[in-house]
Amino acid sequence: MKQNIFDVLMYLFDNYMNDDVEFDVDEDSLRNELQEAGFQLGQIAQAFDWLEGLTDYQGEGHYPSLNTEQSTRIYTSEESDKLDTNSRGFLMFLEQTGVLDHMTREMVIDRIMALDTDETDIEQLKWVVLMVLFNQPGFDGSISWMEELVFDEATGQLH
Repeated sequence: MKQNIFDVLMYLFDNYMNDDVEFDVDEDSLRNELQEAGFQLGQIAQAFDWLEGLTDYQGEGHYPSLNTEQSTRIYTSEESDKLDTNSRGFLMFLEQTGVLDHMTREMVIDRIMALDTDETDIEQLKWVVLMVLFNQPGFDGSISWMEELVFDEATGQLH
């Protein structure tokens, strides 16, 4: 099975993004752990770059004064290639239900485009949404909702 940076990100999320775990591992130790887990140095470097891009958005926050209710997001051809109709519809649904605002939607799209995949399936999209929300203050309700969606569906697939 071909692994990519998404697999590295999932490993990091599963092992370090838990509220009960304090994240104070230095980068070299983390790189060594990821190599021992079977990831290639190139994948690890790309995942760290991806996470660095995510932290560039920290503190951007909500912009409720902007009226985006009547606006429509137009996707570029590259974005449409990577996000199929179902994925774009899912993003619209998340924005309409208040799980994402226009800024977090753009963060999700940016992080999806930064993945080294040709296409992104709906499950990967859900995880990226969750990672973006974890990185933004003030989205506790949205995080809980997405966690339920992601983890309930993942558990349902096991049975």
